[in-house]
Amino acid sequence: MKEKSIDIGIPVILPTKNCNDTHCPFHGFIKVRGRLFTGTVIRNVLHKTATIEFPRQYYLPKYERYEKRRTRLKAHIPPCLDIKKGDKIKIMETRPISKTKNFVAVEILKK
Repeated sequence: MKEKSIDIGIPVILPTKNCNDTHCPFHGFIKVRGRLFTGTVIRNVLHKTATIEFPRQYYLPKYERYEKRRTRLKAHIPPCLDIKKGDKIKIMETRPISKTKNFVAVEILKK
């Protein structure tokens, strides 16, 4: 088998640790595509899964104002990224990993 290159298509800081996870975009076989979000880890209790939350604004035409809403997504966390609750991370869309996981973490922005 050929050695896989570590270019995932977007400029990110590469992890220093190695892992043997097949769903890792750096050391596995999963490809990233589509949407890119930045959010905060609010729950990190499941096996290799974290819940990411980011705020957004929704326009209400009746009142001609915006209201705050939040979006929560589940993302796969590879073992080579040391992500804890409260970290700000960048996630990117991928093929469905499970019933609710369609995203994978690609970079830690702030611990």
